[in-house]
Amino acid sequence: MPRWLVDAAFVGAGGFLGSTFRFGVGVVVRKVIRFSSIPWETLTVNVVGCLAIGALAGATESGGLLRPELRLFLYLGLLGGFTTFSTFGYETFALFRDAHRVAAVSNVFLHFTLGLGAVWLGYALTKTA
Repeated sequence: MPRWLVDAAFVGAGGFLGSTFRFGVGVVVRKVIRFSSIPWETLTVNVVGCLAIGALAGATESGGLLRPELRLFLYLGLLGGFTTFSTFGYETFALFRDAHRVAAVSNVFLHFTLGLGAVWLGYALTKTA
C-alpha cells in the first residue's frame, strides 16, 4: 500500500473523530449557554483546540515523542477536524517564537482580512436578490 494512502487514512480517522467531537462540544455549549449572540460553540472549540495543539507541541517537539503517523492523526486529523484555528494559532505562535515577527503579524492580518473577504465574496456571488 502506498505511504500517502496510509497517511491519508490516519488523517481521515482523526478528522472523523475531531469533527464528531466538535459537534458534541457544540451541543453541550448550546445547552449551557442558551441565549447569546456570540457564537460560543466556535470560540470554545477554537480555544480548546489551541490549548491542545500547544500542549502537544510543547510535550513532543523537543523530544520527538510521537511517531509521524500519530502526529498526522493528532495534528492534521483530530485537531484539524476539531478546529483548523488551532493550526493557525500554533503556526503564528511558532513564527513569533522563532523571531519572525513580521511574518507572524502578516499571517494574522492575511488570515483575518482574506478569510473575511472570502466569506463576503462567496456570499455576494451566491446571494439571490
